[in-house]
Amino acid sequence: MMIRRSRAALVAATILAAPLAVSPMLTAPAYAQFGFGGIVYDPTNYAQNVLTAARTLQQVNQQITQLQNEAQMLINQARNLASLPYSSIQQLQQSVQRTQQLLNQAQNIAFDVQKIDQAFQTQYGAASLSATDQQLVAGARERWQNTVGGLQDAMRVQAGVVGNIDGQRAEMSALVGQSQGATGALQATQAGNQLLALQAQQLADLTALLAANGRAEALSAAEQAAAAEQGREQRRRFLTPGTGYQPGNAQMFKNGN
Repeated sequence: MMIRRSRAALVAATILAAPLAVSPMLTAPAYAQFGFGGIVYDPTNYAQNVLTAARTLQQVNQQITQLQNEAQMLINQARNLASLPYSSIQQLQQSVQRTQQLLNQAQNIAFDVQKIDQAFQTQYGAASLSATDQQLVAGARERWQNTVGGLQDAMRVQAGVVGNIDGQRAEMSALVGQSQGATGALQATQAGNQLLALQAQQLADLTALLAANGRAEALSAAEQAAAAEQGREQRRRFLTPGTGYQPGNAQMFKNGN
């Protein structure tokens, strides 16, 4: 009886111990966990973590690229807003002032509408019938002086315009260099505006030159017209019959001789 009880107890102990031995083999594949030195490794969780890290890195790279683009845009804006460090306005204004001074120094009949009208009424009008010969000669000399003064003024303006050429050439070279080396749109625009100002100054010199030459030619033509009118008056006086010869007593010797 004792032997049977011992065998029954052994069988019962074996049956009870069997599930404990089999259960680790069944549960390990279900959770895909493997222990190494007490550390649990989950492949699914690891893959998710790697994917999350890759996406985070991609977002960081995109943000860095965006910041770089914004920084470059600010740099370009700063270049476009940078002012041109060179200005030729003062030199151009000085050239215009020199030409204007030459025009203001016009002799006798200046560039003034009222003075021109007054001069043509008194000096270049019809010859006065009551003027003496001395007055006619004085008027002709005054008109000649006006013509000579106008020619001199024209030549002085011409000399001033020619003197401005060297300065204009230097300014043009400097402005073209500034335009080609401009770092932004504002500098290029300012260089272009100064080049236009240089052209305006050249046009001002050309206008002054035409005005001075035209004044000289007008005075010369007016002198010729006045001289023709005065010649007709002098010819009329020469041809007008006078009182003629009046006989009178002539005494050749003193009384008593």
